[in-house]
Amino acid sequence: MKKTFQPLSIFVFLSFLLVQVSAAQNVSTVHFTVSKSYNGKPVRNAAVVIHPVDKKGKQGRGGIELKTDPEGKAHYDGLPFGKVRIQVIAEDLKTFGEDIEITKENQEITIKLDRPQAQYSIYGDNKKPEEKKPSSTSDPKSSTSTKDEKPASTQKPPGA
Repeated sequence: MKKTFQPLSIFVFLSFLLVQVSAAQNVSTVHFTVSKSYNGKPVRNAAVVIHPVDKKGKQGRGGIELKTDPEGKAHYDGLPFGKVRIQVIAEDLKTFGEDIEITKENQEITIKLDRPQAQYSIYGDNKKPEEKKPSSTSDPKSSTSTKDEKPASTQKPPGA
C-alpha cells in the first residue's frame, strides 16, 4: 500500500504545481473597438490580426485573426502579457498596424481607421496616353511608297 500511495501523491503534487504555475502566468482578456476616425461609426467585419513579437521587435510565427461584430467590437481571452503586433484590415479604409504592450488582465484597445490616401498616376487623369495620329500635311521626303504605287492624286479607282 505504501508503494501505491507514493506515486499517487507525487502525481497529485505535480498536478497541483502545474495548476499553480499556469494560474501564475499573466494572461489578458483584450477587448478591441474599431471605428472610423472621421465620423466615429463602428467598422463591422474588420479583420483584427494579433502577432507575437519577440524582444528584438521581430514578428513571431503564428497569429490570431478576429472579426469585428456590427458594433465594431472583438475580444480575445488568454493573450499572454508582453508585446504584440496588431493589424486591422477593413474594406475601403487604411490598414492599421502598431506594436502594443499587453500589461493588464482586462485591456481595452481602441483603433480608429482613416480613409485611404489619394492615389496618383503618371497619366494625370488616369486615362491611357493618347496615340499619335498621323499629321494631315504630308512631307514628300517622308512619304513611304513602293515602286508599284502611284501618288494618290494619279491613281484611278478600280474599274474606271
